[in-house]
Amino acid sequence: MGKPELRKLVREVKDLQDQGTPLTLLAVCPNSDAVLEAAIKVAARSATPMLFAATLNQVDRDGGYTRWTPKEYVTRMQKLAQKHNCDSPLYPCLDHGGPWLKDAHAKANLGLDEAMGEVKKSLSACLEAGYDLLHIDPTVDRTLARGEPLDVGTVAERTVELIEHAESERTRLGLSTVAYEVGTEEVAGGLANFESFERFVVLLRKALAEHDLMQAWPIFIVGKVGTDLHTTLFDPEVAAKLRSIVAPYGSLIKGHYTDWVDNPEVYPRSGMGGANVGPEFTAVEAESLRTLSEYETALARSGSITPSLFYESLTAAVVESERWRKWLHPGEPEEFEKLAGQRREWLVTSGARYVWTVPAVVEARERLYDNLRPVMGDPHGWVVERIATSIENYVKAFRLFGSVELLETGEAKKAQRHSVDG
Repeated sequence: MGKPELRKLVREVKDLQDQGTPLTLLAVCPNSDAVLEAAIKVAARSATPMLFAATLNQVDRDGGYTRWTPKEYVTRMQKLAQKHNCDSPLYPCLDHGGPWLKDAHAKANLGLDEAMGEVKKSLSACLEAGYDLLHIDPTVDRTLARGEPLDVGTVAERTVELIEHAESERTRLGLSTVAYEVGTEEVAGGLANFESFERFVVLLRKALAEHDLMQAWPIFIVGKVGTDLHTTLFDPEVAAKLRSIVAPYGSLIKGHYTDWVDNPEVYPRSGMGGANVGPEFTAVEAESLRTLSEYETALARSGSITPSLFYESLTAAVVESERWRKWLHPGEPEEFEKLAGQRREWLVTSGARYVWTVPAVVEARERLYDNLRPVMGDPHGWVVERIATSIENYVKAFRLFGSVELLETGEAKKAQRHSVDG
């Protein structure tokens, strides 16, 4: 896929912001095939570059919960780009590459060396698959007491260790470049206040210079900009202050937890370089499929079809996965059936992304589509379009419509200036 290097693209975004034409790049978390397809469809018809930030839980050497290895994920992206005639640049990226950030590693109680070793193997697989960006995030340490922040200096040291491995692998593979993202918005990472954030940036810069790795200086540094799992209000003043810290070094701030944010249109004006969105899109997918299940139930009254019982299969798979437990509030029942109906629905919708590829869910979904196809033509396309509409809300808020040409024009102008000056 012909596309500008991500490092150059982000540099152009920064230049446009400085010149009064602000925009913010969107990173979609590809937590299902339908979400991946919807984002590519939006990228094609809105002429916008699109980043895809996949965690190690989603995509990894073992397939993750999407059942994609890094290579399969990139191949699927390319096939969907062909399907939708997408000429916009698409960037496969790693999200949260660090020890114990893969649930299986935490569950297995891996030690530090083993956990770091597993991450390094995954970084190699990402590079071999053609990823454009690696988020290096060693901000979790399960050897510490619960809630105890990891020392910022240690975060910087481990960040450099993982970047050094990635750069060694990049050289081995003969790759010209790869972009990096560092940091986290999590309080446990010790980077949630301005003082710690700035100290991390200074220490990281010093350590990269000492290891002769300044070519790997990150294009994005993740900042806590008001949003998290429980809050949806973006703080533009905090974002602008964080940007002022990293911009002199050529970096931009990236926001996570952008799902359902109340004021996405403020991101570009605040100088945000990028933002990740994920759970919101899988929730749209789950809600759309629930609506189709209701259509199917109404259709079944005629007796002409046998209901797929899709939503029942989805609920059973989420409950069996046990992943819903991580969202339980203190004092809530430990048994799923004892939770309030609305609460159970929220847990199923939120946990659906973990079980889309469970065989029973896949089979029930296929039966659902088969039952509805005679009356609505393309049920899958209908679901994808619902997700695409949600994605387009961010494309619009981040001023990304038509940005491919805008960004390419900027690069062309700079190249022309350089030629004249030369």
